[in-house]
Amino acid sequence: MAKPEYILEMNGITKEFPGVKALDNVTVKIKKGTVHALLGENGAGKSTLMKCLFGIYKPDSGDIILDGQHVHIHSPIDAIKLGISMIHQELQPVNQRNVMENIWLGRFPRLTIGPFKFVNHKKMYEYTRQLLQKLEIDVDPESHCWSSFCVKGTAC
Repeated sequence: MAKPEYILEMNGITKEFPGVKALDNVTVKIKKGTVHALLGENGAGKSTLMKCLFGIYKPDSGDIILDGQHVHIHSPIDAIKLGISMIHQELQPVNQRNVMENIWLGRFPRLTIGPFKFVNHKKMYEYTRQLLQKLEIDVDPESHCWSSFCVKGTAC
């Protein structure tokens, strides 16, 4: 079987709320290994579209195709099981957590010792450091703010 051309397709996505049509027949197609940005004014539907992908909202119509398979995402847990994650637009969603922990919220890498599962902080730190380095973002993963002016382990 041939690999699909797109890793993700959102075809004809429509979402309405009382008094407003937030998304009207939106189609997005993403090829594997590419990076995209959604741009638009406040209220244009960017967050709504991503919330439909992540299972926070259920689209009123349209299809989501992931790696060639139609999927129905009813919750963020469904999305995470499919390998979809979302970093919300708030700069620091959980103030008590550092940059690294905010990036990994809900999907921390695990370390299993016998019947017990623990957060693998070493692996999480290394993955986060590599990600930030690849994106050329100069932020300490253990910092409690997203500015490069912060000192490791301190709050801004």
